Amino acid sequence: MANVIVVAGAGVSGLTSALLLSRNKANKITVVAKHMPGDYDIEYASPWAGANVLPMADEENSRWERRTWPELKRLTEEVPEAGIHFQKARVYRRVKDEEANYSDTLFHSNPWYKSVLPDYRELSQEEVIPGHDSGCEFTSVCINTVIYLPWLLSQCVKNGVVFKRAVLSNIQDAKLLSHTGQPADIIINATALGSLKLGGVKDMAMIPARGQVVVVRNECSPMVATSGTDDGETEMAYIMQRALGGGTILGGTYDMGNWESVPDPNIAVRIMQRAVRVAPELAGGKGIEGLSVIRHGVGLRPNRKGGVRIEDEVLEDGTSVVHNYGHAGWGYQGSYGCAERVVELVDEIQRRN
Repeated sequence: MANVIVVAGAGVSGLTSALLLSRNKANKITVVAKHMPGDYDIEYASPWAGANVLPMADEENSRWERRTWPELKRLTEEVPEAGIHFQKARVYRRVKDEEANYSDTLFHSNPWYKSVLPDYRELSQEEVIPGHDSGCEFTSVCINTVIYLPWLLSQCVKNGVVFKRAVLSNIQDAKLLSHTGQPADIIINATALGSLKLGGVKDMAMIPARGQVVVVRNECSPMVATSGTDDGETEMAYIMQRALGGGTILGGTYDMGNWESVPDPNIAVRIMQRAVRVAPELAGGKGIEGLSVIRHGVGLRPNRKGGVRIEDEVLEDGTSVVHNYGHAGWGYQGSYGCAERVVELVDEIQRRN
């Protein structure tokens, strides 16, 4: 008997969930979404992401990132057309950020991920950039989202997944959108920030974390992230070069509750100034005048107070829903781990029924 599944949302979480579910040929899967790969819209977070692997979770909640890394590594090594490449990452820390109760695990001096990511080592004092107190280096990856999202879609299509445009006002609307013509047995809710206003969900814990970036043609290695800046609590410094000519991302901001979609030119200047300070070679020592800008961008990370929601529930009409949303800024680097849990929950529902 076929299992009719509708996935609501075509960002990285929805697509990866659909891909893993489609490996079970008994599942008949339809992905319905307002936005699809190739679109650029402030409501659609996935195209705007960096996207890389810089672990953010604490050790207790590290399953999603631990389980995703092996698959991203495999794709980088074996599937070049997916648009992922290896890149060394350097993380720089400031003591004053730790003293301010800086909670991001990425900047811990003895992080759990040192046993997961290859080639981890602490930097010598001579390697630490001015204004910082310590740092580490490891092998990471950076994803060209323009290539990777359509690649994910194509892999789903190879497995028989059908894609449909739709605007949902209520999560129950997805039940009748299967390409099979039959009501869905299970709905996967991967609507990210849309879960804030989506009827039947309306998760008030969802809040945007605005991220502004500048994309440049200049190449830079290694990837860089710093634990803080002096430009304000919402501003950050990071640099990552996307695979296959995707440009270099200069960031950025993490501005909770800010819905503004238009790039702020003053923030853009500060982003570029920070980038050339931490990596002067990026612009050939010419300062921001040496940067060749492709575009300015703004994305809204789907942040959720209390963390990601990956769980199942039963709607009033008896339809099962599996939620997979609220990934904030780590959607790509946790995508396979979270999708594995979605598959587990779907299997549990099918056994119960």
